[in-house]
Amino acid sequence: MSDVTTTDIAGASEVRDWITLLKPRVLTLVVYTGIIGLLVAPGTMHPVLAVTAILCITVAAGAAGAMNMWYDRDIDSVMRRTIKRPIPTGRISADGALTYGVLLAVGSVVLMALATNWLAAGVLAFSIFFYVVIYTMWLKRRTPQNIVIGGAAGAFPPLIGWIAVTGSIEALPLVLFAIIFMWTPPHFWALSLWAHQDYERAGVPMLPVTHGARETRKQVVIYTVLLVPLTLVPWLMGFNTWVYGAVAALLGANFLRHAWLTWRDEQDEAGVSLTKDMPAKRCFKYSISYLFLLFGALALDRLLLA
Repeated sequence: MSDVTTTDIAGASEVRDWITLLKPRVLTLVVYTGIIGLLVAPGTMHPVLAVTAILCITVAAGAAGAMNMWYDRDIDSVMRRTIKRPIPTGRISADGALTYGVLLAVGSVVLMALATNWLAAGVLAFSIFFYVVIYTMWLKRRTPQNIVIGGAAGAFPPLIGWIAVTGSIEALPLVLFAIIFMWTPPHFWALSLWAHQDYERAGVPMLPVTHGARETRKQVVIYTVLLVPLTLVPWLMGFNTWVYGAVAALLGANFLRHAWLTWRDEQDEAGVSLTKDMPAKRCFKYSISYLFLLFGALALDRLLLA
């Protein structure tokens, strides 16, 4: 006979809700790029301190996610993608989520300072501030350029990982920051093309809502065209070998192909039903794999071949 009780099930469900507040799917990319920044940085770091630094980046990003959910609880309650989140459903109170986020944010910054250096802690604190205040509270509901400027929030992890090791800001981590910054618009706008009705319902001025699907698809192409040459800069700087350059070029060519197919597809125009396998959705999914593979190639080439 099972020993699992209703209380146990409820407790497990509550734990899952608190974890959901951290936006675990987003955290995967944050942790990964933070690790890459730490691995490619010159110098050595004790494994325990390295793990602590990555933990701090993870917790800080989760804290920002929790505070984002606290502030966006009104629009989350009307969007299909977010209506089942813990705060809109009442499973977690707004005040509880805010307290949770603030405590995790403060704890992660203090621990980063103690385990690594104050510069890494300062940039970590600024990344939280940027995502919560600059993006969530200021830009998101005011301008269709919200994701362009706000994309900086997700670009900090490799920079922070590098600074945790070196204690300084140098050219290469700034290039990694710029790559993620330029990657964010085509990544997120591809998503918004097949989720634009949610944003329209919530009154969020995402580009497809304010300027239409055609302009959004054009911007996906433009930013992808700008992104691909930027990914070759680590090789041109001599930080990586031609192997990374070749991988970056091939991955970029495929990203350009997805962006072009998205541009050519017009089923997102008004009055046309969207299919689950529309090019914009495929472009969004590929953009995730693209960044994982690109940063993985950069690290492997640097650590094994350089």
